[in-house]
Amino acid sequence: MEFRELKQITLMGFLVKVLISTFAVVITSYLLGGVTVPDFTTAVVVAFVLGVLNMILKPVLIILTIPVTVLSLGLFLLVINAFIIQLTGVIVSGFVVDSFWWALLFSIILSVVTWFLELPGRTPPSRRQYRESPPEY
Repeated sequence: MEFRELKQITLMGFLVKVLISTFAVVITSYLLGGVTVPDFTTAVVVAFVLGVLNMILKPVLIILTIPVTVLSLGLFLLVINAFIIQLTGVIVSGFVVDSFWWALLFSIILSVVTWFLELPGRTPPSRRQYRESPPEY
């Protein structure tokens, strides 16, 4: 497979992921009263910014807060997610999150809705192709 084809597949996967995240943002904001997304364009921008922040900022925050995360048995990761949601609200005009608690609830419900929307595209474990290891002699 050429690099160009691989790049197109990766770009297509990214665009599909952003579209799924956009629908998840719209659905989740509809379910919660403390989070406002005025239109679909804002939801696309929110999904894109969330993706970029999760890719760049979240790993740094996780590494910096390892002691607190360990002491809280991983629950501090929810605080990091809520912080990223609130930061997205500051970056994207029109996306309004009323409080930290709404951001926390939004991040939890967004994860569940995204998981549910991604289900049709997943391959069941029984149908995945695994590379067979060579027989041992």
